[in-house]
Amino acid sequence: MSSQGKIVLGVDPGTATTGYGIIAKRKGSERIEVVKCGVIVTQKELSLPERLYIIYQEMGHLINDYHPVEVAVEEIFFNKNSKTAISVGEARGVILLNAAMQSIPVFEYTPLQVKQSVVGYGRAKKEQVIYMVKTILNIQEIKLTPDDVADALAVAICHAFQSETNYSYV
Repeated sequence: MSSQGKIVLGVDPGTATTGYGIIAKRKGSERIEVVKCGVIVTQKELSLPERLYIIYQEMGHLINDYHPVEVAVEEIFFNKNSKTAISVGEARGVILLNAAMQSIPVFEYTPLQVKQSVVGYGRAKKEQVIYMVKTILNIQEIKLTPDDVADALAVAICHAFQSETNYSYV
């Protein structure tokens, strides 16, 4: 574990953009801090296997560089486009595989659970989630665009709140 405390990697999977948010919580502190956040972007001209390989490589770099002790991933929820759901599921599979290969426990949360945990309301709008992520992490100066960045940080925050009693600190 890092001297920053417990490191959690939150992920909002997708084949075009995969959002990630790495957070830390120091022992004896109530504050959660952003370590790094951003997106992994793949070009639409690439084949799906090439896109998945890029996501796999970039996730591997994040895990190797920041040493998260847990990974939190948003579960898939689609009620319209099954083709999109399948490709997002494949991106999730690459992320889960990467964590498993490095023996990092993975925790999965539905969008409803994430919104309930971060905003206090499971049907919160995107703007409300972004506002609360910025407030909780005290990051008014960081732009959380595209939405995948805010979503990934929200997943990480949700996990931090859900696993609060199980936190092992440095």
